[in-house]
Amino acid sequence: MKIIVTGSLGNISLPLTQVLVAGWHNVTVVSSDPAKQTAIENLGATAAIGSMSDGSFLADTFKGADAVYAMIPLSFTEPDLGGYMHRIAQNYATALQSAGVKRVVLLSGWAADLVKAENVEHLFDGLNASVTIMRPAAFYTNFYQSIDLIRGKGFIGKFLTLRYSGLWGLLSGKTGLLMGNYGGDDRIVFVSPKDIADAVAEELLLLPQEKTVRYVGSEEMTCNEAARIIGIAVGKSWLKWVRLSDKEMLQGLKMAKVPEKLAETLIEMGAAMHSGKTLENFHKAKPKMGKVKLADFAKEFAVVYQQK
Repeated sequence: MKIIVTGSLGNISLPLTQVLVAGWHNVTVVSSDPAKQTAIENLGATAAIGSMSDGSFLADTFKGADAVYAMIPLSFTEPDLGGYMHRIAQNYATALQSAGVKRVVLLSGWAADLVKAENVEHLFDGLNASVTIMRPAAFYTNFYQSIDLIRGKGFIGKFLTLRYSGLWGLLSGKTGLLMGNYGGDDRIVFVSPKDIADAVAEELLLLPQEKTVRYVGSEEMTCNEAARIIGIAVGKSWLKWVRLSDKEMLQGLKMAKVPEKLAETLIEMGAAMHSGKTLENFHKAKPKMGKVKLADFAKEFAVVYQQK
């Protein structure tokens, strides 16, 4: 099969490309960074260098493809996150329709149906194609954003790196990280990007007649239980995951000079996690859990933690 993978060599796209190439598929990886071309080719894939904002580039790249994995990278430099995501999603939908792609697997999020600005899934409803929506839970790799704060403060939050007008968020000093409005004893499903990649690889080879939704997770636990696993790995077994209230979160975002629309979206995302609605939807779907557990990831995390 000829398969297009977007997302350059990111946390999901890299292992996905490796799996697909190992399966003898003809893989093209889309990246906006020309410096990634050699690395992509070294994997046995073809590089397509261009921007997802360029609809013509996407349509040309998708021509002749049997299947496309489409993802929209979150951008915290966009004043209107929802507008940005809708714009890129529409580019995808138009390009996919123009190229006549028959199989599309879209990376979404497990809170997408609960957060208005993040939900772009409906833009793919009109395609003359078989569409599957992937809704992965909270990524293990998000913990990498917390390394400086774990080292200096000894607690974890949902952190967002913010760069506005050349300023970093100030709530955590020089780390430029903000805690989010979920954590503590909130129950969360975490997921390894490797498990997401395996699930996407499976879906790309299928052709369901109707639009399908697939949730992906690796392990469920409270945020504090997750913090303890990470803490033990780095020699801080007392590590806690601190949760901010919505009001505290909003105050912090204002301090960081985050645009109002973006701040509202970020708070809505965290509130959906804290409410338990994301977990409820995940349980209703009854997905099979992935193979990579948080304790496995914690070993990789500890290596990076010690190096920084």
